[in-house]
Amino acid sequence: MPLPLSEPPGEFPFTRGIYPGMYRERLWTMRQYAGFGTAQESNRRYKFLLSQGITGLSVAFDLPTQMGMDSDDPLAAGEVGRTGVAIDSLADMEALFEGIKLDQITTSMTINSTAAILLCLYVIVAERQGAARAKLCGTVQNDILKEYIARGTYIYPPRPAMRIVTDLFAWAGRELPEWNTISISGYHIREAGSTAVQEIAFTLANGIAYVQAAVEAGLNVEAFAPRLSFFFNAHNNFLEEIAKFRAARRLWAYIMRERFGAKTDRSCMLRFHTQTGGSTLTAQQPDNNIVRVAVQALAAVLGGTQSLHTNGRDEALSLPTEQSARIALRTQQVLAYETGVTQVADPLGGSEHIEKLTDDMESAARSYIARIDAMGGTLAAIERGYIQGEIQNAAYEYQRAVEEQRRIVVGVNKFQAAEQDTLRPFRIDPELERGQIARLRAVRTSRSLADVQPALERLEEAAVGAGNLMPHILNACRACATVGEISNTFRRVFGEYRQTF
Repeated sequence: MPLPLSEPPGEFPFTRGIYPGMYRERLWTMRQYAGFGTAQESNRRYKFLLSQGITGLSVAFDLPTQMGMDSDDPLAAGEVGRTGVAIDSLADMEALFEGIKLDQITTSMTINSTAAILLCLYVIVAERQGAARAKLCGTVQNDILKEYIARGTYIYPPRPAMRIVTDLFAWAGRELPEWNTISISGYHIREAGSTAVQEIAFTLANGIAYVQAAVEAGLNVEAFAPRLSFFFNAHNNFLEEIAKFRAARRLWAYIMRERFGAKTDRSCMLRFHTQTGGSTLTAQQPDNNIVRVAVQALAAVLGGTQSLHTNGRDEALSLPTEQSARIALRTQQVLAYETGVTQVADPLGGSEHIEKLTDDMESAARSYIARIDAMGGTLAAIERGYIQGEIQNAAYEYQRAVEEQRRIVVGVNKFQAAEQDTLRPFRIDPELERGQIARLRAVRTSRSLADVQPALERLEEAAVGAGNLMPHILNACRACATVGEISNTFRRVFGEYRQTF
């Protein structure tokens, strides 16, 4: 017998969705995470995806860009353009979006330690296109805490890194009213091996830390909370994933109202992007991944996501080919236009199993958050290694279960095939790295040092002081300072972080 439903969709605490009509009023934004090699190569892929029907761009940056290194840094050798696009300067950002009107598309940028720099470059490109800042829509990930927990692309110690995050909140709140200033990410926590409950708990604990830091920096909750967004994973346990999204939405609403005194519904809404689970994809029998991605994407839709990326079938082997990216996008389009699931908000609401799962996951996540609070909050828990240890233990237990066949992974530990699949993996041309370095050096030669040097000096002075860093980053970007030069300025002031446990 179905359980009685609490509130209707669109009403606090938003268990059943943040809008009354959900997809009847507006479909989720269809994104395909993309970027590789040079800005010119990635621009061609974006235009291909736009021609196939994506409704929002999602930018992947290479590791040197994520780590605040220019492409000719010795430590960048062999990594330029490999896991995403190489962006060294304003010239690269202009090439990345050549022919794409930034006031007519939403853009999500998966970037953290250097998020403030990349956002400034984006804003300058938009202005050069003639776009008003107030019309720019999109998201910058800007979630540094999960880097210490799960991913590792941090640069500075946690506390100065948090200053950059909250400075971006304050500046964008004034300058970019439609921009999501952070995407608090559970995706990478789950990819590192966490359970679904841990994904909720640690992500929302990070969210609490960001809101608290912003309040302590003097920001009003109602001024910045409506522009917070979240980023979750979708794995294979279909019903558990749907309940996870519902539980996270409800728990965040209560956190914002009870802990931070948020008064408006918009400040209590958990808006989120979903990506299907990269770590669930297998190199063995890669066509099976098409099925996995479809199931995961359906869970995200039934769970009420606002934005969705579907992985390519070949991502356990390489970056996705155009054909694989098209299949992944078509998966979203089939769900949206052929299945009928968009006609009902929270279709599984009232199911006894879904409602119990939602309650149980919320309760378990609350217990984790209480433990983190008792340690002094997320930063203290990270510095002690508690969150990292919990994820590592969960990852170990999962791997043991696979190896002992208590968990079945089709094509890996059961139903193996003797023949090999013949997907041709995507390959990055090594010449792209050499060309990127040549362009970077040409930028350095052509720019005015009389503009660059004073801009970097003023940035350093601001970092030593207590003022907002964003206007100084913007000025340095406008003077054609590189991502590496700006990051090195902060390194001199803040130092670099090294884990000691």
